[in-house]
Amino acid sequence: MASYDHLVSDKLYIGGWREGTSEGTTVSTNPFDNSEITTFKQASKQDVDDAYATAKKAQVEWAAMAPSERSKVLHAAADYIEENQEAIAELISRESGSTVIKANTEVGIAVGSIRESASFPTRVHGTIHPSNTPGKTNYVFREPLGVVGVISPWNFPFGLSMRSVAPALALGNAVVLKPASDTPVVGGTMLATVFEAAGLPTGVLNVVIGSGSEIGDHFVESPVPSLISFTGSTPVGKNVGATAVGGKYIKKVALELGGNAPLVVLDDADVDKAVAAASMGKFLHQGQICMAINRIIVDAKVYDEFVEKYAARVSGIAYGDQTDPGNCVGPIINDSQLKSVTGKIEQARAEGAREVVSGEIVGRVVPPHVFADVTPDMEIFREEIFGPVVGIAKADNEAHALELANDTEFGLSSAVFTTDLMRGVKFGRGIKAGMTHINDITVNDEAHVMFGGEKNSGLGRFNGEWAIEEFTTDHWIGVQSEPGDYPI
Repeated sequence: MASYDHLVSDKLYIGGWREGTSEGTTVSTNPFDNSEITTFKQASKQDVDDAYATAKKAQVEWAAMAPSERSKVLHAAADYIEENQEAIAELISRESGSTVIKANTEVGIAVGSIRESASFPTRVHGTIHPSNTPGKTNYVFREPLGVVGVISPWNFPFGLSMRSVAPALALGNAVVLKPASDTPVVGGTMLATVFEAAGLPTGVLNVVIGSGSEIGDHFVESPVPSLISFTGSTPVGKNVGATAVGGKYIKKVALELGGNAPLVVLDDADVDKAVAAASMGKFLHQGQICMAINRIIVDAKVYDEFVEKYAARVSGIAYGDQTDPGNCVGPIINDSQLKSVTGKIEQARAEGAREVVSGEIVGRVVPPHVFADVTPDMEIFREEIFGPVVGIAKADNEAHALELANDTEFGLSSAVFTTDLMRGVKFGRGIKAGMTHINDITVNDEAHVMFGGEKNSGLGRFNGEWAIEEFTTDHWIGVQSEPGDYPI
């Protein structure tokens, strides 16, 4: 076990390390045993203003640096993470309740985001357009937005913070990051540690930690940021979007919100492979992933076989202390989320779903729960669960399966299992979602491939060339090389 002490701070990062000036505190703890990691004095509204002012000032010089210099800093950050991977993964595990496999996966996702982003400074291209005016040439330049505000979640705190921070920085923006209160270190100050070690100029990245009730709206309402990138729940995301667009200062938003991912098993599917995928795609990180399988929809012809085999496999999943490499399910992040998950279990029972896998809840550890014979009117079908609980619904046929898959207000990720790949592609294109995977789990993220949802699952796209578009803006520069003929 590597020591992670050098990665832990009790300070905010605003042009350097300093204490917050709010009266409140944020205590970082391990959700399994409540052991304390560190305590922060929270940021006040003045601290938020200072962070944005610092970022605005530093951004100009950062954007003017040669593309190769910005890329060098990004690669140095990725190198630092790889050199400290064991310690970083350990800290992610302890603060966010991540199992060993999930924590190491998250480190890999973060490194992938940085390496891909390091290519962005030389991939930003402008265009030249002819003009109807004699002697004039029209140039469209892609410019940095300026300052980007990032609000990140607690479930994949390091990876999802980095997914916005790295491309924003690479493209010449400065960033102010507000991590979730449950994961202030691995979603916030640890990024400052990483980029400080990588040689990022002071002030280009700033981190504020504080409660949403005190600084949340103020963070979004500030006149400084040109974009607010938010990853989290749909209700909060709607408020962020309304505040950013409908406030005094209009700004862009990138919203990656909730999901209700279906995994569809068609009548010709390899049931064993579908069972294995449905286990991994549901119970990785206790199901606390926006892309996690939320509903399993199985054709009637293979329904009984699937339920029997899935129950047998899930019954063997080990759970408990997330730092034990043998456990695949760890603790729920906090008591509020625990109450939500246990409430959904109780509601599924009350509504008549057939419980085929269960276990005793101890502390914040909820064993895997599986309910069969779920119908669309049940809460477990309609709402995002965000815990180690899943429902299985029976589809009459392929058309009915597609109808069930689309029967949701969300549209983030989805999956379909079939031995006929083109059938799978056709079916997948019928799902109203941003992402669909054939014979694979719903939990997928590749740094160079588009990521984003439809309907109430968000706005905008992350990763690759889509991130370049999100974190830059177009600027038309018209150049008149001949004297104009102006009649007035």
